[in-house]
Amino acid sequence: MLAPKNLADEKMSLGFLLKISLISCSGALAPGPLTAATAALGVKRGWRGGFWVGMGHMLVEAPLVLLVGLGLVVALTSRMAVVGLSLAGGFFMLGFAALTFRDAFKFKGLEGGGEGGRFSSPILVGVGLTALNPFFIIWWGTVGAPLILEGLGYWGLPGLIPLYAAHVWLDYAWLSLVAHLTSLGGSRAKIYRAMLIGFSIFLVVFGVDFVYYALTETHLLPL
Repeated sequence: MLAPKNLADEKMSLGFLLKISLISCSGALAPGPLTAATAALGVKRGWRGGFWVGMGHMLVEAPLVLLVGLGLVVALTSRMAVVGLSLAGGFFMLGFAALTFRDAFKFKGLEGGGEGGRFSSPILVGVGLTALNPFFIIWWGTVGAPLILEGLGYWGLPGLIPLYAAHVWLDYAWLSLVAHLTSLGGSRAKIYRAMLIGFSIFLVVFGVDFVYYALTETHLLPL
């Protein structure tokens, strides 16, 4: 039974869903590789690029939330898993940064929509930068896990649906907004090129930080 047992429980559950949305800001709105990649894609694709990045992100995140609810997240937060994901994620970001940097110098104009195929699929970017980000997984295994347990207490396993809905809308809203804002600066070739170069540099920094963390267990970035 998904509905709370009485009015008091209903008020508590609504407050709980609001709490999820507020706490989710600590993950969704934090600067990171997914935001940087979305900004780069948004320069040419507009808000739709951010929406599809959010879709790719959700394809990884929704099953992870279920895993946490089932108590299987421990294996994903082991030292070996974190090292493997950090290395893979770091190199993924460096590769995407290289493609973005290349496109910045090959770009000749926005007329006719440009060569949209040169960018990676937004869905694949969302999947890759989510699945290969161990700190995203750790967020759900630490910050997110108590929320999931609280949700299970209200509604049982079906309660993961409203719980996740209260979280994921923020991902879509934020990524779509980031992509839309960066698209506004793409009306001139020089601005477009500068933005792509800037975002590729951000991705290189994050990628190097991930690889460094895998090797040393410490971060280069203070984030």
